[in-house]
Amino acid sequence: MGIYKFMKAAGEKAAQQAADKAREDEINKAFKRFGFGNPFKVKVEDDVVHIKGDVPDQETKEKVILAAGNVAGIGEVNEEIDTQDGKPEATFHTVEKGDTLSRIAKEVYGDAMKYPVIFEANKPMLTDPDLIYPGQVLRCPPLEA
Repeated sequence: MGIYKFMKAAGEKAAQQAADKAREDEINKAFKRFGFGNPFKVKVEDDVVHIKGDVPDQETKEKVILAAGNVAGIGEVNEEIDTQDGKPEATFHTVEKGDTLSRIAKEVYGDAMKYPVIFEANKPMLTDPDLIYPGQVLRCPPLEA
C-alpha cells in the first residue's frame, strides 16, 4: 500500500484539452454536414468556441454561428467572420419548452403563419418544422419588404 501524488491541475488540464479537441471535431463535422465546408479556424477553450473566417453573406455567417453554438458543451461563440453582402442581422431565438415555430413566429413577427420563414432560415439544421427542442437556438431573419 502506498500514496501516489499527482499534479491535479495537469490531469484536469489534459482532460479539458481532450474535451475541447472533441468539440472542435464535432463543430468541423457540423460545418461539413451543413455544407459550409471548412474554411474556418476553430478553437474551443472550455465552453467557448472561437471562429475566424470569411463567408459570402450574412445568412451563411449566422448559420455557421448556430452550427457551432448548437454543439453539446458549447456555451458561447466568439466570431470573427467577415461577410460580403452587408444585409441586416437576424435575431436569434432560444427555444423554450412548449415553443413551436408558429409560436416563435407570432412572437418575432406578430404573425404565427410566418413560421415557414423561420423554418427555411434554419435549413439544413432543421429538417422538419415540428422537430425543435428546448435550448436550441434558431435564426429569425428580418422579413423582406
